[in-house]
Amino acid sequence: MTSFASAALTSPSAARNREPILAVLRRVLPARGLVLEIASGTGEHAVHCAGALPDLTWQPSDRDPEALASIAAHRAEAGLPNLLAPLALDVTAPSWPVERADAIVAINMIHIAPWRAAEGLIEGAGRLLAPGGVVYLYGPFMEDGRHTAPSNAAFDESLKARDPAWGVRDVAAVAELAARHGLDLKKRVAMPANNLSLVFRKR
Repeated sequence: MTSFASAALTSPSAARNREPILAVLRRVLPARGLVLEIASGTGEHAVHCAGALPDLTWQPSDRDPEALASIAAHRAEAGLPNLLAPLALDVTAPSWPVERADAIVAINMIHIAPWRAAEGLIEGAGRLLAPGGVVYLYGPFMEDGRHTAPSNAAFDESLKARDPAWGVRDVAAVAELAARHGLDLKKRVAMPANNLSLVFRKR
């Protein structure tokens, strides 16, 4: 039988980037409501954000059973009343186990997945969010078809070596996809380690 402690995974990148991400989220998320986090991974961001933003209800999710177990383990240890049990959620599915949300957060997701996952994420956001609802994306992005740093170009190559369908996405392509589903790019925030925060709002 797996203990909560042994199920809890950790990510060095989550420890490094959680404070800069939280600083942006404090500015762009609603004061109250339900935040759906897509591809929550280890669950460390969910615990950190839910702990820092007690007036928001945080709903973590992932499609990977190991990630879901890790999220549940971190949640059990944290004991936060506003952090919900993780949901099994595949963004490419035609329906999700959530019917509405006030904001959707996806951290380091769309480059470690096929483009179809980005399409599913944005389509789902278009369905779930009311006018004014927020989509927050964090990760490396290209701009005007070019990488913003040599390290991002190398990372893109390593991703494509693992799976040719993966790769660093261009801001313009993501913004165009979002616009087709009623989501407008409102903020682009430069982040540490050559990453970006992109904030979209539902029309």
